Amino acid sequence: MSPDRAMLRYLALGDSYTIGEGVAPDGRWPAAMARRLRAEGVPLGEPRILAVTGWTTDELAAAIEREALQPPYDLVSLLIGVNNQYRGRDIFNFRDEFDALLQHALAFAGGRAARVLAVSIPDWGVTPFARVNGHDPARVAAAIDTFNRAAAEIAARAGVVYVDVTAASRQAGAAPDLLVDDALHPSAAQYARWLDTLLPAARSALAV
Repeated sequence: MSPDRAMLRYLALGDSYTIGEGVAPDGRWPAAMARRLRAEGVPLGEPRILAVTGWTTDELAAAIEREALQPPYDLVSLLIGVNNQYRGRDIFNFRDEFDALLQHALAFAGGRAARVLAVSIPDWGVTPFARVNGHDPARVAAAIDTFNRAAAEIAARAGVVYVDVTAASRQAGAAPDLLVDDALHPSAAQYARWLDTLLPAARSALAV
């Protein structure tokens, strides 16, 4: 990569799964993805991450209003909704708020739908945290699937790329090396597995 080549700008929006709860900054999947792409010659800069553990869709929306973001970005990712599901919020509220957030993401990408990645909600029901706290894995999985179907439909209508990391989270299950110390959030090793689907999507997005 030429040292004077302009770096592409990346905005990652989300919650604990984007900020990488319990993971070193370089182990977060947005950072790892940008690093891998740079190694391939794609000049994607370090991501601007707007994400906090525990955020719901409305809390992310409020943060967007407060933050001094500087669009347009060359790539925007959105991974949000697990805390809506965890707190028992209904799917209709999620649909409306996710749709609004996706419109924000599109605006941040300069209206280029192909440059926006909508990332699925991982399944936390497979983790030891869920078991110890009395959550039924089948019920969690069904709820996560409902939220993800809604997000995928909204993304498709907007022409946005939808990326599934839920399957990888379910394959990781309760493996200790794929979770951090809270036995709930993914480790850097699990995030690296997510890149199997995230990297091809990002490559394609940035090629448009």
